[in-house]
Amino acid sequence: MGLVSSSQAGVHPQLDKYVRRHLASPWSQPLHPPTLEVFRKLEKLGVFESGRPLVLDSGCGTGHSTKKLAASYPDHLVIGVDQSLARLGKSGVTSVVLHHDNYVLTRAELATFWRLLYEAGHALRKHYLLYPNPWPKPGHLQRRWHAHPVFPWLLALGGEIELRCNWEIYALEFAAAVQVATGKTVEVKRHRPARGISPFEVKYLERGHVLYSVIVPSAITASFNLPW
Repeated sequence: MGLVSSSQAGVHPQLDKYVRRHLASPWSQPLHPPTLEVFRKLEKLGVFESGRPLVLDSGCGTGHSTKKLAASYPDHLVIGVDQSLARLGKSGVTSVVLHHDNYVLTRAELATFWRLLYEAGHALRKHYLLYPNPWPKPGHLQRRWHAHPVFPWLLALGGEIELRCNWEIYALEFAAAVQVATGKTVEVKRHRPARGISPFEVKYLERGHVLYSVIVPSAITASFNLPW
């Protein structure tokens, strides 16, 4: 994934409408059955029973970022989730779940996984969204997490949310959506880490891309409740 090319020149004019629509009523799409099975397996394995604070690496790709986060949060349980078993396989995942030390890698569909986490009462300490698919075509707005029907659950899971991306518009939209949903302002900042946390970030740094981050403090997510 390189520089994002899009005919969209700024924050999508329909963003506010979609965010408010998703806040007005719960998303009624059925849960993804394979993800439900994976979640039940995690429960049977006792993954959530350690009592350690939860860090979620959503869309973890190969899982390399999850491993680095696990090293940075040794007293936490870090869960890396991606829908591609091929990508997860690069970290040794040969089935739907790999549990190792203080991290778990699992194959699941995120929109269902987030809802299941919330319904089970598992609040997050930290939530990473590292370089999500930008869906750059204007017609794909609702596929971006901040305009997706699952966005209220993303906020309701709590903890500090950190988004990183290499498309400024995505970051600006994410910040705008948070403000619509919570009434609180969050900043879009340029992000230049000394080392990349994920393979994408490493490549972007090597190529000199401008990177952006949005951090939603836990105080904001803690005050957010699902409107319905």
